[in-house]
Amino acid sequence: MAINWFPGHMNVTKKAIIERMKEIDVVIEMLDARLPGSSANPMLAELTGTRHKLKILNKQDVADPERTAAWLAWYNAQEGTQAIALDASDTAPAQRLIKACRELAPNRGGMAKPLRVLICGIPNVGKSTLMNTLVGKKAAKTGDEAGITKIEQRINLASDFYLFDTPGMLWPKITIEQGGYNLAASGAVGRNAYDEEEVALELLARLKGPYAALLAARYKLDDVAGIPALHDDVLLTEIGRKRGAVMTGGRVNLQKAAEIVLNDFRSAILGPITLETPEEFAQWAAVAEEAEAERQRKKAARNKKGSGRRQDDDDDQED
Repeated sequence: MAINWFPGHMNVTKKAIIERMKEIDVVIEMLDARLPGSSANPMLAELTGTRHKLKILNKQDVADPERTAAWLAWYNAQEGTQAIALDASDTAPAQRLIKACRELAPNRGGMAKPLRVLICGIPNVGKSTLMNTLVGKKAAKTGDEAGITKIEQRINLASDFYLFDTPGMLWPKITIEQGGYNLAASGAVGRNAYDEEEVALELLARLKGPYAALLAARYKLDDVAGIPALHDDVLLTEIGRKRGAVMTGGRVNLQKAAEIVLNDFRSAILGPITLETPEEFAQWAAVAEEAEAERQRKKAARNKKGSGRRQDDDDDQED
């Protein structure tokens, strides 16, 4: 599913990051630990260039611990990058962040060379909750809607440690299909940019294999072993029936069932879940890259053909 959701304030954020990057030493990118690849912003990677990076896998308490460990190893293997897992409601995350950033930029520190850090992330990843925890008060709005924070703010975590916060930002076109579905399922995308029933079906397709037991427990499904073999729409229908999303005549309201599944995932009622492994996401990205390359080849061929026709027309006019 290709998603295009880039409100005006996100474009403002992009410009602000470009300007702020001139003086930044370390970039913190907050990721959703339930989708650590899909929630990484490729546009941010371009904007931050070779700056040292700290990846925070937030919401680790509602993610699959084994998959979280795999993602931490994957990110920590990248040059100039450290990765830590975090629960944004942790009462003392500041020291962990400061320590990790100082390790990434050991030549910065002291009043003459304060460490300047930029923190970024997609909407609804929990960044505002973390910022409130860091300053010990409700300094930023929080909620389950994408795009709540819309202004930049600076917080001094130490006398020589300046942390610049930015609003949540996606990228203009999400080309990795599975990543788009995962982002929509997590609530990172505005509700008007996707179909909830379609996203719920894709979410169930991701869950019914590795997390069949969690689905069975939540929705009182009897045949746990048979869940992976169920067609996605059959599974959604059964969930709707179990949860009372039934209309007159006994037909299941699939829209209501989809809302139930999405709300349960977002609120972590289902249990600890991670929707992707590093290997899966790398494969999705490779497929998307090849598809984009093919699209560019076809576009170039069309342009070349159109240019040839125009040249023939010009030659005819000269004759």
